[in-house]
Amino acid sequence: MKLPDTLRWDGQRLALLDQRKLPHDVHYLTINTLDEAWHAIQSLAVRGAPAIGIAAAYALAQSMREVPSDAFAAELVRNAAYLKTARPTAVNLAWSADRLVSSGQDYDRLIAEAIAIHSEDIEICRSLGEQGAGLIEEGANVLTHCNAGSLAVSGQGTATAPLYHRHAQGAQLHVYVDETRPLYQGARLTAWELDRVGIDVTLICDNMAATLMAQNKIDVVIVGTDRVTANGDVVNKIGTLGLAVLCKHYDIPFYVACPSTTYDRDTPTGQDVTIEERAADEVRQDHAAPVAVYNPAFDVTPNQLVTGIITEVGIAGSAAELAELLG
Repeated sequence: MKLPDTLRWDGQRLALLDQRKLPHDVHYLTINTLDEAWHAIQSLAVRGAPAIGIAAAYALAQSMREVPSDAFAAELVRNAAYLKTARPTAVNLAWSADRLVSSGQDYDRLIAEAIAIHSEDIEICRSLGEQGAGLIEEGANVLTHCNAGSLAVSGQGTATAPLYHRHAQGAQLHVYVDETRPLYQGARLTAWELDRVGIDVTLICDNMAATLMAQNKIDVVIVGTDRVTANGDVVNKIGTLGLAVLCKHYDIPFYVACPSTTYDRDTPTGQDVTIEERAADEVRQDHAAPVAVYNPAFDVTPNQLVTGIITEVGIAGSAAELAELLG
């Protein structure tokens, strides 16, 4: 079954699949203003580092449609700076906004650049699938975390791209999906999209991964990332670090799918990245005691815990190899 498009551009307006409503309701938000785009990104209506970047590109270009030429340059810089405040951790947001600022000083050029970013992402996802498919043996049990699937990008996903590629080849594989509290991106999104395309999937609570590993039921872990820094540290959804530590203990390969657009060669280490902290009510929901809450959206996995980083041009086993692959 075909998955819905994460975002759509009809030549005039951006439409975003509202991922807050999945899996029960497939609903698109029409984005008319820059404020609407900012709130869609900040509230996770659109999420996943590559998808955020693409949405920001279209929204930024769209915001400049009627700006007069004598005010264009200054307004473009202001709008880009505003969009980048929506979510600070995922590098694609700032990358795409900066790319549009550098691309030209007229509306048509901005639209062309946004379309190029979108098209490039589709090709990157396809290549990620080809590069990572060999890591998944026939009959493998794969564990993934959060949603680095087609809903997080515009193609086959990042961490899920090798899964889709092997599935298309006819391989038998089984995927365990962490629920990924507190917003359940694994339970709501990854489990839904894998099941929808016919991949054998089992949902688990986040605290069950160690038990599965102890029972020899996990062959490989593949996760996505919101940013990989120059030293190879991986900034990804909270809980990724715990999985990497467990993999080290149980001697299970731990791979990270990182498109070139998510590689941040300008930030030295993961400790230099601003980690977004989200609202306490995301954790409390309706069942927790009214106490203080710590709710970071991401954690940092040191490169030493990573077996390899899958890119669209190869798999890097070290920070040096990653820099050589992605330049």
